[in-house]
Amino acid sequence: MMLTLLFDPMLSTLVEAPAADPAATAQGEAGLESLFELLVNGGPMMIPIAICSIITVGFTVERWMRMRPAFLGPRRFGDQVVSSVRDGDVDGALALCSKSRSPLSRILSAGLKRVDWPFLEREKVVEDIAAGEMLQLGAKLRPLFLVFLIAPLLGLLGTVWGMIEAFSSLAAKGAQDNAEVIAAGIYQALSTTAAGLAVAIPSVVAYYWLRGRVEAFGIRTEGIYRDLEEASRGARA
Repeated sequence: MMLTLLFDPMLSTLVEAPAADPAATAQGEAGLESLFELLVNGGPMMIPIAICSIITVGFTVERWMRMRPAFLGPRRFGDQVVSSVRDGDVDGALALCSKSRSPLSRILSAGLKRVDWPFLEREKVVEDIAAGEMLQLGAKLRPLFLVFLIAPLLGLLGTVWGMIEAFSSLAAKGAQDNAEVIAAGIYQALSTTAAGLAVAIPSVVAYYWLRGRVEAFGIRTEGIYRDLEEASRGARA
């Protein structure tokens, strides 16, 4: 008897609960569109933003491949050159540099070719060559930074263009269906803003990550060259 009294209100609540509205459920599911539909509905400004994303991916992969130690010049190669100079074999060290053809080898060979010059003159030439190599490596990262600057502006331009189209349609249709017209325009406008930011953020992350690799290479090269100077002084002594 007690169980019946407890469960009767619950059963009556379940029986009297209204069923879910199929139309409302379908409307909620229709609002969740795929990424492709979001890009298509963003309008024509999605095309240059998509091109910026391709540039970001392409340059990031290419620069990552070119900025590995195997291409810039590994520490092991620098140690081999220093060891040859320490043994008095400057010609052998130059032969190693000529075979490598890396930024590190070009910097070290500049010092080895001028090993008989006064220290300050040799140091000035090596510093100029090293600065040129670093500048060249940094300049090749410029497209990533340009994408970081341009992509949000393209998204903002798409936003403004979408709002203009929304209010233009609103003015043409008058007071009928105002909410639907404005909602469609804002949806298109905000899609381009989101796409521009989604491209700009990875591009600036990739830019500073690769720039950190360039700076690490400069620090490593400076240490190797100092070892080379000490080895050459010991060989002449």
